[in-house]
This record gives sequence, structure tokens and C-alpha cells, in this order.
Amino acid sequence: MDDWLLLMRQSVTKPEELLKRFPDLDMDGLKWVTKYFPMRINPYYLSLIQSVGDPVFRQAVPDPQEMMDFTGVPDPLHEEEQSPTPGLIHRYPDRCLLWTTNICPVYCRFCTRKRFVGKTGIPRRQILAAAEYIARKPQIRDVILSGGDPLCLSDDQLEWILKQMRAIPHVEIIRIGSRVPVTLPQRVTPKLAKMLRKYHPLYVNTHFNHPQELSPQAREALELLADAGIPLGNQTVLLRGINDDPATLLELFRGLVRFRVRPYYLYQADLVEGTEHFRTEVGKGVEIMASLQGITSGLCLPKFIVDAPGGGGKIPLAPKYLQRVTENGLILRTYQGKLTFYPENKKDRPAADSRNYQMTLEFEDVDASDAF
Repeated sequence: MDDWLLLMRQSVTKPEELLKRFPDLDMDGLKWVTKYFPMRINPYYLSLIQSVGDPVFRQAVPDPQEMMDFTGVPDPLHEEEQSPTPGLIHRYPDRCLLWTTNICPVYCRFCTRKRFVGKTGIPRRQILAAAEYIARKPQIRDVILSGGDPLCLSDDQLEWILKQMRAIPHVEIIRIGSRVPVTLPQRVTPKLAKMLRKYHPLYVNTHFNHPQELSPQAREALELLADAGIPLGNQTVLLRGINDDPATLLELFRGLVRFRVRPYYLYQADLVEGTEHFRTEVGKGVEIMASLQGITSGLCLPKFIVDAPGGGGKIPLAPKYLQRVTENGLILRTYQGKLTFYPENKKDRPAADSRNYQMTLEFEDVDASDAF
């Protein structure tokens, strides 16, 4: 048996099994939560926990707060209302998302699909019905395989799905959304990487939330994928008390780039039932992104995104760098908080031999509250 399958079978799924590692946990509270929201923590991800309540612990171990957060809803993005066939989400004109499985190596406590993971199977006929729908929609050029986690499928199962997508002439791009490189990097084998490289252009977006997850095993998995020519991106969720400070995210984003992964999105946590204790204020994310601008490479900086409730789609939010538009140009705020003038009209631009053109305005520094 492959190592990753053995680790999956050895996963902690019952509260009592956590007592071996954390004897002081509230068993009644854990049983209350897992009656409604399943738990799975494989031995590898469990080994990353350094102490009760640390960033990895909070992402994986159920918390009674999940049963006391009443502000969210089961399906805040209205995925099921934008599903023309079961398991297929068609929200944007040129792309769609396909649920491939309901299984993950770890059931993250903040998951957008908390209502769904670990509870129902996905038969092949559902995948085939989705493929038939995509084939009838020539505007769809980009298919995202999601779930659950597509890399929890066997190589043969995953390749069967990839073949269905590649058989559709107008599907140009396939993307795989997977937390496996974070939660079970042993799943990424040379055999898997070799299979995936047959289906280019193919991209993988993974999901690291904290530097504690940047292990040697994770790096090895990511390098196998990158060496197979697969571009790698990362989608981080902003989580209160876990990564909602500039220093933590700077360390994470720089570490990802070292691991050959491009930070792609920083997500505001979705309005999912049972997850209110993870959410920050939206302004917190904008403030963090403003504090990182200019102090590190743009390669390390993702877009801060809110996925609009009701299926409105992704909306990027950024610090307020454009202060105002004048008749002759733009007043911009630099990452240092200074105002600068950028001429728009040709007559206002300096001549090539000008020595005295002053681009930076002698204005007072912008107050920090003006950042968002």
C-alpha cells in the first residue's frame, strides 16, 4: 500500500482518538461538533501541531464554537443555485468548477463546503453529466477540479476525469485546487507528477495558511509538481488568531516563493455557518496588504479577495493608492504614505532632458487611516 493511503487510513476521525495526544480536551464538546461536522486529521498533519491551540491545531481540531456561530449559512456563495448539473458550478462565463470528491486528508474547520465534505459520495455518472454540460458550452475554456480534494483520488480515478476534460476541444486550461501538498504531501509521488504532466496546460493551486505548514515534506511535494512543469499558486484564507498579522503572512508568502509557489489570493473567510470565530474584519486584510506593499517583492504579494455572498463572485480589495484624479494627472499614494503626482496629459510630461521636474509633491504624509 502507498504511504499516503496508509496515512489516510490511520486518520483520526473520532474525538476519543485525540485523547492519546491531547488528554485535556473537552470530549463532550468535540462529540457535539463532530455529530454535525466530521473530523479527519491524518498522522502527518497531526504531527505538525506543536501545542494545543496553535495555528495548525485550530485549523484541524473541532471547536465547540462551531456550534455557537449563527451568523453564517451553509452555502454562502450560492453554489447550489449556480449548479446546472449536480457537482458543477458555472458562475463565470468562461470557466466552471467541478466537484470531484467529498474527501480531504484533513477536514478544515473553516471550510466553505462544511455542509458537504465527508458526507456524500460522487458517482462517475455525475462527472459524465458535468462533462456533457461543458461540451455543450463552447464559452467554457477553463475547468477547475475541486471538491473535497481531487488529489485524494487514485491516479487512475484522477486521470479518468482529466481525460474527460481533455476530450472537450474548447477546454483550454485545467486547474486542480488541492490542499494535499499542505496536509498530506506524501500523496504527491513521482508517478502522480508524471501522469499530470500529460495534461498540460494544467495548473495547481494549493492552500497554505501558516508558515508552520511549510515543512520539508511539503517542499518535496511542491518541487515534484514544479519539476513536472506545473505552475503552482497558493490561496490563503485570512484567519483570526492564526495568520491575521503582517509578520506571519510575510513569512508565509516569502516561504512559498522559496518553495516555487506564487501567492495568488488572500481570501476573506467566507460567511459559512460555524466559522464566525475565524473571520476578521475586511479592513484588516486591506490593512495587512498595505503594510506589506513595498517591503517585499511583488512576486510575494497576492490579491486580497472577498468572494461575494449570494454567488456574486470574487472581488479584489486593495489599499487606496489612487487618491484622486485631477485635470492634468493622478495623485497617488506611495507605499511610504507620501503623495506623488503622475501626469496624464502629454503636455504635462517632462521633456527627456529635464533636470528639475519634481514628481513628488511636498504634501504631508497620508494618515494611516487613509490606507483603506
